[in-house]
Amino acid sequence: MLQIAFIRENQEKVINALAKRNMDAKGIVEEVVQLDEKRRATQVELDNTLSESNKLSKDIGDLMKAGEKSKAAILKEKTVLLKEKSKALGESAVALANELTEKLYTLPNLPADIVPVGKTPEDNLNVFEEGEIPVLHEGAQPHWELVKKYDIIDFELGVKITGAGFPVYKGKGARLQRALINYFLDKNTEAGYKEMQVPHLVNEASAYGTGQLPDKEGQMYHDATDDLYLIPTAEVPVTNIFRDVILNESELPVKYTGYTPCFRREAGSYGAHVRGLNRLHQFDKVEIVRVEHPDNSYAALDGMVEHVKSILQDLKLPYRILRLCGGDMGFTSALTYDFEVYSTAQERWLEISSVSNFETFQANRLKLRFKDKDGKNQLAHTLNGSSLALPRVLAGILENYQTPEGIVIPEVLRPYCGFDIID
Repeated sequence: MLQIAFIRENQEKVINALAKRNMDAKGIVEEVVQLDEKRRATQVELDNTLSESNKLSKDIGDLMKAGEKSKAAILKEKTVLLKEKSKALGESAVALANELTEKLYTLPNLPADIVPVGKTPEDNLNVFEEGEIPVLHEGAQPHWELVKKYDIIDFELGVKITGAGFPVYKGKGARLQRALINYFLDKNTEAGYKEMQVPHLVNEASAYGTGQLPDKEGQMYHDATDDLYLIPTAEVPVTNIFRDVILNESELPVKYTGYTPCFRREAGSYGAHVRGLNRLHQFDKVEIVRVEHPDNSYAALDGMVEHVKSILQDLKLPYRILRLCGGDMGFTSALTYDFEVYSTAQERWLEISSVSNFETFQANRLKLRFKDKDGKNQLAHTLNGSSLALPRVLAGILENYQTPEGIVIPEVLRPYCGFDIID
């Protein structure tokens, strides 16, 4: 959530920055500022009324001590009116504050200066590419055919048990999935990230804290009975560890990693590009989350990008990195780099990771602060990244490593799998 003081003092800057997201924010920004002015004026009037009431109460006490009961009675009548007024002003101040918060929730984060202008994924900027695209043998197949051939993932069985988008991993497919999770966690912990196991359901406050609500309400699975949400990513519970927390500056940076299943409704996703593992309602992902000093967060973002690069280099998968344009960035992000792996059998790039800096956007919602050297509380910066999302990594391995004899396992994963080939 954007800070109201910043919006108030930088209205044109906010409007111009959100234009990079192809958003005409002039109306909402003006409405937010007017609401804030009204809220602050009401609060000042409330404070003055309470102050006057307190002064009268003191005067009444002095008059009673002096035996001037009639004068005290007149003042008591005034205090009754002041109390009624202060109650009405208090209710109005709360209502205005709530209305202001709801308006602020509708404003996305401001894009960083280096975010490219653009409206669609085609406008994203390719900033890095590495790895040779393999030449596959004649008759090579996409992963949804390979998994049938080798009986390692069953999409139809998932439909029977739950519905489309909930695959069942079998035999070597399940072991390869587990190997990837363990490998990713090991890579992250070796890089200094502390492993966390977190709940897979969160309350409404947690979903608001990291920005999934209200922006992504229609994409989250919701249990109305207990008012809990299935997580779309481990980012949500891991980052919410720090909701309403004040850290010492010496505790920064904080680096956490966690594995969770992820649940997304993916409403409106249809077509050939969502076949097989390309788009699921339930999938596994390993996440990295950082809490940083504002001065260090962009260096930390670069470090996270290099870390994800090292994983893909180990897997020997061809990949590229895109700096997302304003129109393709997530609601909460100030700057995002997407990693895509090349699927040779599908002849297309598949997104496998997003690494983002949210600056103070999430921290402001979370009330996540740190005490600086002068003893003042400041909002921290939060960052997160996939390292990695499994379905499309698995699809890339199955397709790029296929041979006429079977699917060769990347060398780095063989100690985790216990086998060298799926045949």
